[in-house]
Amino acid sequence: MAWRLAMAMGQLIIFTFWNGKDPRPQPPTLLQSAMEERLSFDDPCGHRVSAILTVPDAGTDRIAVLCHGFLSSKTSSTNNALTRSLIDHGVGTFCFDFFGQGDSEGPFEQITTTLGVQQAQAAIDIMKQKGYRRIGLMGSSFGGLVSTLTAAQRTDLACLALKCPVVDFAEELRLGFGPDEMERWEATDTIPNIMGGPDRIKLRYAFYDDAMRCIAYDPARLIMAPTVIVQGDKDEHVPLHQSRHLYDALQAKKHLEMLPGADHQFTKADDFKRMTQVIADWLIQHLTV
Repeated sequence: MAWRLAMAMGQLIIFTFWNGKDPRPQPPTLLQSAMEERLSFDDPCGHRVSAILTVPDAGTDRIAVLCHGFLSSKTSSTNNALTRSLIDHGVGTFCFDFFGQGDSEGPFEQITTTLGVQQAQAAIDIMKQKGYRRIGLMGSSFGGLVSTLTAAQRTDLACLALKCPVVDFAEELRLGFGPDEMERWEATDTIPNIMGGPDRIKLRYAFYDDAMRCIAYDPARLIMAPTVIVQGDKDEHVPLHQSRHLYDALQAKKHLEMLPGADHQFTKADDFKRMTQVIADWLIQHLTV
């Protein structure tokens, strides 16, 4: 697997943690430093993938590979929050941008789930090459689909965490767009901005064809890693039955947490805090044994 350093900053990051017991502002109770390294690696197709490796200043052999959602990036709010939590418990994170997103190569319109899985596999392999002994995998939404399919192909993951995972993207797209918009997509290779923007987004209809081949229910039965799923029961994008059916398909140790009133983005502060806490606790539990 070819990979190369794009930039090794050795930048010192200071994370400040609060005790969480008093809602009023308090002095920080703990300072934890970490070393951040910005690098890139090549996926199996030769595309350059941009990434950030963050590890405790004292070093670690425990790492969580974090996969962001659709139209997001490696520096998403979820990835940043999880990195802060995990560093404090001696666990590093490896965050990367999927094809055509963030700082990674490629026009976004050519992304597919299959390519996302190839990039996630490459990211895990690089962490193994760098000597990390226990590796966890976490994915948000589209990254959750990628992570589920990736975990189904591996036996070396210590755990898996999924935030509002897409399980059948083709179904979600049909339900969200409707037949007329699906026809327009096929004719124009463009879709509405699913994040709410006014302009249409270039995305080849081949993404849908690929999604039909990447439904994760059956692959999930092969997952050996302990798995947690967190979703809001007011998720406006991913149908709730997808997480429930995924949970039923899983054969390994598993936990499903539906947060009452939470939407897809966990926009309420308390919902976001609970989501990140559940995921961080799961990763810490299984990576620090």
